[in-house]
Amino acid sequence: MAICALLSGRTGAAGNSLPPAPDAAARSPTPAPVATGALRTASSPVALDPFFAGLEERALRILYPTAPLEREAAGFGPGGNSATPAPDAIGVLRDPYPAPSDVSRSVPLDPFFADLEERTLRILYPTAPLEREAAGFGPGGNSATPAPEAIGVLRDRYPVDDAAHSVPLDPFFADLEERTFRFFWETGNPRNGLIPDRFPTPSFASISAVGFGLTAYPIGVERGYISRQAARQRVLATLRFFAGEANQHGFFYHFIDMRSGARSNESEVSTVDTALLLAGMLFCQTYFDGDDPEEIEIRTLAEEIYRRVDWTWAQPRPPAVALAWTPEGGFAGLDWNGYNEAMLVYLLALGSPTHPVDEQAWTQWTSTYDKFWGTLYDQTYLSFAPLFGHQYTHVWVDFRGIQDSYMREHGLDYFENSRRATYAQRRYAIANPKQFQGYGKNVWGMSASDGPGPARESNLGGDRRFLRYAARGVALGRVVDDGTIAPTAAISSLPFAPEIVLPAALEMYHRFGSSIYSSYGFLDAFNASFPGPQSPPQPTLPGWVDQDYIGIDQGPILAMIENYRSALVWRVMHSNSYMREGLERAGFSGGWLEEPPLGPTPPPPGPPEQYPLVQNPLAAAAPLAQSPLAPTP
Repeated sequence: MAICALLSGRTGAAGNSLPPAPDAAARSPTPAPVATGALRTASSPVALDPFFAGLEERALRILYPTAPLEREAAGFGPGGNSATPAPDAIGVLRDPYPAPSDVSRSVPLDPFFADLEERTLRILYPTAPLEREAAGFGPGGNSATPAPEAIGVLRDRYPVDDAAHSVPLDPFFADLEERTFRFFWETGNPRNGLIPDRFPTPSFASISAVGFGLTAYPIGVERGYISRQAARQRVLATLRFFAGEANQHGFFYHFIDMRSGARSNESEVSTVDTALLLAGMLFCQTYFDGDDPEEIEIRTLAEEIYRRVDWTWAQPRPPAVALAWTPEGGFAGLDWNGYNEAMLVYLLALGSPTHPVDEQAWTQWTSTYDKFWGTLYDQTYLSFAPLFGHQYTHVWVDFRGIQDSYMREHGLDYFENSRRATYAQRRYAIANPKQFQGYGKNVWGMSASDGPGPARESNLGGDRRFLRYAARGVALGRVVDDGTIAPTAAISSLPFAPEIVLPAALEMYHRFGSSIYSSYGFLDAFNASFPGPQSPPQPTLPGWVDQDYIGIDQGPILAMIENYRSALVWRVMHSNSYMREGLERAGFSGGWLEEPPLGPTPPPPGPPEQYPLVQNPLAAAAPLAQSPLAPTP
């Protein structure tokens, strides 16, 4: 009610969220001359953000509902058929004043705030059974009041001592975080926890996307999007599935069918994608620390799945770890050498309590670093072209103030290294050596993403080549740039360089709006220079816009916004004994590693023989599955 009144310049009883001017009557039909929020005359209209028209309209629909269900919800009797609302109806304005013509109605409004209002009302007054249950109103949403601990309760054992937690954020980021969370919650198969590689294009599941999804669910609890009960049930369904899923020495196929889990798309057994999956599992193992039987089972299953991974099997050329294995060709002839996203592979392999790799594996990993160390766009750092390589491991590992021998020698840590990589990409976009459209100080960011290609275009005497899915970016001796911007590249660097990431995200949103921002946040990528036709056409952005969200790009957006806001994932993982062990065996020291864990370490549940390797050659050789997205009803 105060919203409508303030938009109309009224500050009487209906507009009492702000103090009225001293001479304003309690129910004056017109505002006092100096009233706060008074509407200017039509001859001098106020330029408003596009949001306010939608906000006012939604508020008016609450105050003066017209549709039957709206009227019923507002208290106008069954079916909304009563001429007047019940006296105790919520949200109904008594003695309403006629709404004068308001110039603000003619101003185009940003859709974000209308959506924000609706989502807020759904939290305050949830009505659908699943919404009520998610808000903590008991099984089926049947309780009259939510449980006291239902929404977003973080244990005191994870005290918030991070300066980042107190940094005020534009409300847009709260909306972005929730939309991105809902990608995982709403597209995942609740029966087995599998998450599609992409959406809405029909897709197989990606095990790395599942790892990001497992990381998303506790974030959803802490932000109040879902209840702890709902989160642990989804986590438990996921872990039960993978506990019985066919694997090779504990490693899983990269792409699997959304329903059955059968190998899809001639997929490889992937060490790095298994590591991303395991990181999400270990996060959940540490987060769900209660005595509830489901939380105990979560910890036990995560332990079982992690312990049965034989990292030494994946070392055909020790001490390095191989990229992939297939039943048709065995191990590929490639090993993980630094610097890239596989840092996580080595940390989890070093931390294994059952099949750890030798500490020389980290020495081998860092032995190639010098090829990538140097100065680029005024930044001296360890380079890797796409920004995801500077972000993935950081989702779960807080590298602030901890160093291995290489970083000690060079006087920085991996967190600072990622900050410099972020700045280098921005400065490249400002320089824009290939003269692509749209690049600038607040529109930048390249990573592995979709693209408009394959296509070529002759331009200014040259021959531009547009790529399809590719790992774009800037590094020493390597530039992959076809004009494609991936919002995940900049936004997932939020903790490293908020001073340049915050304005970049806001400008991309405000400049391009719904062309690139929709149900689940930012679409994967866009290219303002692509000359081909759009499908569908985008009113605010020439060129090409992806129509999909990609799970492994959504995951870092969500997790790194939360790490910036509260350091949630980092603080929980401080207490994970296996991650600590991996870091310490890799030679890391300093910072939080010098402090005792904030939470209790789960005791080992048993010897290695309790966790037999599940190897199913029939499943591995089964016909390749091509699955639609939709989970089993």
